[in-house]
Order: sequence, then structure tokens, then C-alpha cells
Amino acid sequence: MFKLAKDNLKEDLEMRQVYSQTLCEMAEKDESIIALEADLMGAIKTNDFQEKFPEQMINCGIMEANMMGVAAGLSMTGKIPFVHTFASFATRRAYDQVFLSGAYSDNNIKIIASDSGITAQHNGGTHMPFEDLGIMRAIPKVKVIEVSDSTMLKSVLKTVKEEKGIHYIRTIRKNANKIYRNNSEFTIGKANVLADAKDATIIASGIMVYEALKAAKALKEEGIEVAVIDMFTIKPIDKELIIEYAQKTGAILTAENHNIINGLGSAVAEVLVENYPVKLKRIGVQDRFGQVGKLDYLQKVYGLSYLDIIKGIKELLAK
Repeated sequence: MFKLAKDNLKEDLEMRQVYSQTLCEMAEKDESIIALEADLMGAIKTNDFQEKFPEQMINCGIMEANMMGVAAGLSMTGKIPFVHTFASFATRRAYDQVFLSGAYSDNNIKIIASDSGITAQHNGGTHMPFEDLGIMRAIPKVKVIEVSDSTMLKSVLKTVKEEKGIHYIRTIRKNANKIYRNNSEFTIGKANVLADAKDATIIASGIMVYEALKAAKALKEEGIEVAVIDMFTIKPIDKELIIEYAQKTGAILTAENHNIINGLGSAVAEVLVENYPVKLKRIGVQDRFGQVGKLDYLQKVYGLSYLDIIKGIKELLAK
């Protein structure tokens, strides 16, 4: 079981700062790393990278599909392209290029997709991706990851640099709640057990991991003990751990900042129905479009708070 940070307060560094810093650290040791942007250097803080490594930075402009094609070309020459744009544009707008020029052509591209789900906030429905995980996990051989905090982001970035293939890394831009102790290491494809229990299991990803831990703490005070799993790798999903906790608790609730269709909940349901069916409830966006709003407001509107998880667990156990 993973050792957690002593508290889950907001981190000092924003996720975008950690991305830029880690990219700089890796580029200092490896000139094959190329950062590509769709004119969003200010949004993701890669201005620093551009200043330090001008010959390893390409601003493709607001042409995301073309950017993926450029990344594929760079991969063919032996470079390691790290491509960033908002998750809505990395998937909906550039899907054909990721599919054909990227995955189908067996290229090596690291896609950093920021502003995940409701964290797009004031950018509203056009920029609010509730479908991106489903889009990407449908492409053969693509690894789909949603990081929980800056410690995980830094570790994952260093891992994917060494792995060939298409990696889709879903993240937020601003400060995350600290989940893990500094220098923790993570294995892609293996979920993290954050709390062990026997009554039910919460499987969460991204910003919902913090909400799951918060819900588990509140439920424990009421005499309900729930396990919490950070399923940060959506594909390949950790089937063995899902089955283990289905057998152990007999009830599973998934929590995701994404449409319940084709995301984490669907992926877990597929494992359960084919291997060990148990009671299941999915907390997530109920097949809706996004809208403008602050994070706390959007959590209430879309049912993505720890209170919704608590309610879901009680409904699940009452069946």
C-alpha cells in the first residue's frame, strides 16, 4: 500500500510548472527531446523551456492536427516529441493524426493533455473534455494515463521518456492536492492502493482521488470502511487488482472527472463483467456537455464531490 503525504493540502507548485521544470531537466541530459506547442507556452509555462532550449522547441501555432503530424515526423528521425495542448484539442481535433500518423505508424509521441474535464473552468464547454479518455483508449497500443499530483506527473514523464509508443497523459494545469510523498515512484499499468478495507472499494483517477480519500475518511467515522485505489493508468488497466478487490469487498464505486461512458467506469465495468461481476456504481459526468464555472460550482453541478461519492457508496451497500 502506498504511503501518502501527511496532508492533502494544495501543492505549492502548479502542475504546469512541474511539467516545464521536468521537461527542462530531461532536455539537459537528452537533446533528442523536442517540445511542441499549439501556441500555449504561457498556459503550460513552457516559456522557460523555450528560453533555455530554443532549438528543441517548436511552436506549431493553433494547428493541433498539424502538430501531431510534425511530432510523428520528428519521431521518425529518432527524436522524442513531447506534445502539449488542451485535452479537448489533443483528442477531438487531432484524432485522425494521432491514430494514423502516430499509433498506426508505430511512432513515439508523448501527448500532454491539460485542462482535463471540469478543470477547464472558465474556458467552458468548447474546451471542457469529458470524452478524451474514451477517445484515446480506443486507439490500439496507446497508453492512457491520468496523473493525480505533481509527484506522479514528474515520475510519469521520466518513465514515458524511456518507453517507446504513444502515451496520453491527462492532467490539470493549476495546483493539485498533494497525494503522494516526494520521490514516490509509479509503475504504468499498476494501480496504487491508498487505503485498504473490506466494506467497499472506490476506484478513482485524477482530481477524484482526493475526493475519494476525503469520502473514505468521512465514511470511516460512520463505521463504513472503504478501500481507495488510484487507477492512474486507464489503459492498460490493472485487471488483477480490480478482480482482487471485487472478490475482497463485493462492491465497487468508480469516480472520474469524465463522462461515465467510455472512461474509467466503463473500463472497470468491462473487467468486472468478464471476470468477477459485483455491485458497481459509476460517479462521473452523466452524458452531458461542459459549461463555464468555477471548480467548486462545477463539482456540485456534475456530481463530482466527495459528498457524491459518500452518497454513492451508501446506495451501493444498501442494494
